[in-house]
Amino acid sequence: MSETRSDGELLRAIAADGDRHAFEELYRRYAPWLTARMRSRCADAGIVDDVVQETFLAVWRGSARYREEGDVAGWLWRIGARRLVDAVRGDGARGRLRQALARLRHRDEASAEDRVLAGVEHGDLAGALTRLSPELRAVLQATVIDGLTTREAAALLGIPPGTVKTRAQRARKQLREALA
Repeated sequence: MSETRSDGELLRAIAADGDRHAFEELYRRYAPWLTARMRSRCADAGIVDDVVQETFLAVWRGSARYREEGDVAGWLWRIGARRLVDAVRGDGARGRLRQALARLRHRDEASAEDRVLAGVEHGDLAGALTRLSPELRAVLQATVIDGLTTREAAALLGIPPGTVKTRAQRARKQLREALA
C-alpha cells in the first residue's frame, strides 16, 4: 500500500515534474468538495462542473501557484470562486480587467462603497455582517463584494431575482439598525 502524500507534496510534484498521479490524487481529494461548495453558490450544475474543471486545469498548467500559505482547500476555493463569478458574468478575466480599467479612468476618488469596504475587516460593520443570516450575507457578497447585478446574483445563488432584491433590502435594513 502506498503512502498518502500531503497536499503540499502533491502540488510540488505537479509543479516540478508534471506528475499525473499526484494531480489525479489531488483531484480525487478536492474535486467533490469543491463541486459541492460551488453548487451552494450556483444552481447551474453545468457552470459548476466547468468551473471545477477550469480550477484544476489552472493547477495543472501552473497558472495558479500555491505559495504554501494557508490550506490547499482555501486556495482552490479562491481560484474557483473567481472563475465562478467570471462564468456567471460571462466575460472572463479580460472583461474583468477592462471593467476595472474603465472604473479607474472615470474615478477621481474612492466610492462610498470602496471606503466602507476598506474598513470591513475590523470595525462595527464586520460584526454587523457576521450577525446577518447566511442567506442575507450571500446576497450582499454577490451584489456588493462580487459586484454582480441582481440577475447575475440570482443565477449564482439559484434564487429568483425578486428574492435577491428582497434579501438585499432586508440586509441593508438590518445593517442600518445594527450600525445606528
